[in-house]
Amino acid sequence: MTEKKSKSGPLKKFIIAFVIVIVIILAGVGVNYYYKYFGPNVTAKQEYLYIHTGATYADVIKTVQNEGMVKDTVTFNWAAVNMNYTHRVKPGRYHLHEGMSNRKLINMLASGTQEPVQLEFHGLRQKEQFAGFVSKKIEPDSASIINLLDSSAYVAKYGFTTDNVYIMFMPNSYQMYWNTSPDKFFKKMYANYEKFWTPERKQKAAALNLSQQEVSVLASIVDAEALHDDEMPVIAGLYLNRLKKGMKLEADPTVIFALNDFTIKRVLNRYLSYNSPYNTYLHTGLPPGPIMMPSVNAVNAVLDHQNNDYIYMCAKADFSGYHAFANNVADHLVNAHAFQKALNERNIKR
Repeated sequence: MTEKKSKSGPLKKFIIAFVIVIVIILAGVGVNYYYKYFGPNVTAKQEYLYIHTGATYADVIKTVQNEGMVKDTVTFNWAAVNMNYTHRVKPGRYHLHEGMSNRKLINMLASGTQEPVQLEFHGLRQKEQFAGFVSKKIEPDSASIINLLDSSAYVAKYGFTTDNVYIMFMPNSYQMYWNTSPDKFFKKMYANYEKFWTPERKQKAAALNLSQQEVSVLASIVDAEALHDDEMPVIAGLYLNRLKKGMKLEADPTVIFALNDFTIKRVLNRYLSYNSPYNTYLHTGLPPGPIMMPSVNAVNAVLDHQNNDYIYMCAKADFSGYHAFANNVADHLVNAHAFQKALNERNIKR
């Protein structure tokens, strides 16, 4: 009996040791597995990961590696392969957080859970300037946006021409995904434009005998003239008076726009003969399109204009940004002379 016990003792110890080794190995595998999936791996080097439309997993892993977005690219790649992300790449702008695990990062990328872009614009003069601004915020480049706006067939589907389509972009703050296509961007802007033009606003435009587009074109002139929003309804009333009388608008900002020189501070007589459909000193009525992106306040100022009898206006000589208004030539000439004298005293020649 004593001899039998002595043989079972070493065997039992061997089994226990073997089990312990297996447990250690499995624990090591488990820890390794855990860290590959759940351990912190994302660095603080980049705030966003941009995945372009049409990008492959090879493009993603290259960006992640080159930009130092993760501490260990090997474990990121291992997790991506095991989670089948390599065949589920979705374009977008993804917000990275320091210490994110591979699993959390890849789940975000595979599900396309991106953070929207905040896009806010106002007062941009030309659609080329606008396209350049937007292309810095979303994926499409400025050329692709301009190509859409310059397509007569495309904008005609929405009731615009290539000259007046710029009025559709109402200054506001918008949220959209970074990889929004030019077409989807246009449709989002058009939906907002349609929402703005309520039945009440349409009725007010009709009462002025103006289309929605014409209201916005006039609003762009009012906006360019008015340094102070509280003067917009007065200026709008004046221009509506001129339109009703069949007079030329003779708006200085239209000449500056036609010349495409926004450094001009003083519109000289020689500028007034510049041949352009936007020069309201040469042509009666409204120009074919806006001379800047009209603000909501300017559009509302036209629709809710002040009823006055003004026909003329001139910037005040005190350079306050306000205007002196007149309903006759004699008073206007007095106002104009005072302003010209003030310009000369400050040596403003153009």
